[in-house]
Amino acid sequence: MAQLKLKLLALQLLVVLMATTVSAQAPKRDDNWPPPKVLKLAKPFHDLCVEKTGVSEEAIKEFSDGEIHEDEKLKCYMNCLFHEINVVDNNGDVHMEKLFETVPREYRQKLMDMSQNCIHPEGDTLCHKAWWFHQCWKKADPVHYFLP
Repeated sequence: MAQLKLKLLALQLLVVLMATTVSAQAPKRDDNWPPPKVLKLAKPFHDLCVEKTGVSEEAIKEFSDGEIHEDEKLKCYMNCLFHEINVVDNNGDVHMEKLFETVPREYRQKLMDMSQNCIHPEGDTLCHKAWWFHQCWKKADPVHYFLP
């Protein structure tokens, strides 16, 4: 009986730890995150790139707040954002210094931290390389990553 109670206690502890880990990785979404200031700055680029690529708002939201998924229009939307804010070259390499400068100073360190291992994109097209950066950032910091 004591062994059964011990096993049940261990199982309960495991469930609590798993729930804590999962909730710790959930995206932060509240009145302050994603930062309204950044969303406001990104809105014209968002609208332009949605129009250019035909990506759905649902695909953007799912990638931002949900699971990483592959969608060609979404990948090209990401590429469009990079080009519109002028932080990428013709090879699909993001110029990190330029990217960091586009982000308000108070949020810059979060982007720098999530970018540490996201340097050399993989992919056959500019759209695939842009997606590579975004999925890398989302994996590096799923709590703070968002796609405008």
